[in-house]
Amino acid sequence: MHQDKHDAAIAKKVNLGGRPPALKPEHVALLRTIILEMPHATLGELAAELQRRGAVQVCEATIRRSLRAQGVVRLMPKRQGFQASASAAAGSRRYGYTAAHRRQTGLQYSTDVTDAEWELVADLFERPAGTRGAPARYERRELVNACCYALRTGCAWRLLPSNFAPWQAVYKAFVRWVEADAFEQMHDRLRQQWRLRMGRHAGPSAAIIDAQATRSSPQGGEAGFDGGKKVKGRKRHIVVDTLGLLLAVTVTAASVQDRDGAAQVVAQACRKAPTIERLYTDAAYGGQCAQAIEQNHGIRVEVVRRPGNRSTGTLHDPQQSVQFPFTSGFVVQPKRWVVERTHAWGERWRRMVMHHDRKTSISAAWVWLAEARLLLNRLANRSFT
Repeated sequence: MHQDKHDAAIAKKVNLGGRPPALKPEHVALLRTIILEMPHATLGELAAELQRRGAVQVCEATIRRSLRAQGVVRLMPKRQGFQASASAAAGSRRYGYTAAHRRQTGLQYSTDVTDAEWELVADLFERPAGTRGAPARYERRELVNACCYALRTGCAWRLLPSNFAPWQAVYKAFVRWVEADAFEQMHDRLRQQWRLRMGRHAGPSAAIIDAQATRSSPQGGEAGFDGGKKVKGRKRHIVVDTLGLLLAVTVTAASVQDRDGAAQVVAQACRKAPTIERLYTDAAYGGQCAQAIEQNHGIRVEVVRRPGNRSTGTLHDPQQSVQFPFTSGFVVQPKRWVVERTHAWGERWRRMVMHHDRKTSISAAWVWLAEARLLLNRLANRSFT
């Protein structure tokens, strides 16, 4: 009935010599197809998608009038309190610490790199053969083991066990490797090897961006307050591929908004992986931030919103058979769960739980080392806790 009235109004307007409608019937049909694919999109995103598909360029007001004429409404979920699931009330299966988690490798510490792992990255830390100068006083492998121990346990440099080299030598080597981007180069090499082993291309075509605010210690340095998460400290901005492997990371004060810190980390990811064609984000990166990324880097930005999002709601077309019911509680979001899992991987390392360093470059280096250590374990086919 609404469709008939709309067509009659258009025909009457044309017969009277008025301005023809901006959206023709074929454009309206395409718009309804876009709504079915992007039910949580904003009016601006619908207009941009309609123009991207080569249809027509219209403003948000035209989209709004067309949706209203088609009977498309935006449904908003109701606020619901916390409800414990039936499975949690009845009790679910628990997974404890078993013998499979124990590493029977005979190493001094569980964080030490094995011979197979060291062969993959030794050239990044060892001095080239024939280099002039005094020979190294401490083995580079032992210095790397000390850095991995500090990363896993979160201890201060001065509290390193006496089995390692003096903490001054370890810290000096660590800072030298950070300035040379040794940990970043190690991770990039291992990431390409792991992608090839998983049957993927070495260069990813899709990426996901997200930020995580964590506390900082009274050590000093750049810090701020995140009003959304109520965290005083710093924020990690990371970009990962669809396997959850790190592509870029930057560390800023927690007061920096996600959209403001996106430009630097996305530029870093595009320089490292120019094959990226699509970037998945959450609602914090929508609007002008997404448009700036698309214009500056020529990649497609897709905003993945929750079904229960109360900012944009869900577009509902009564003439379509596909419905999008609201769900309460935790819902796994497409693609976004990948970067959330990467954040969880990083929190296994106690040095990553809180920022103890003054320089943000040191904080970013810990992220590269943590993710590279996980890839070393995967490539060597050992269990690691």
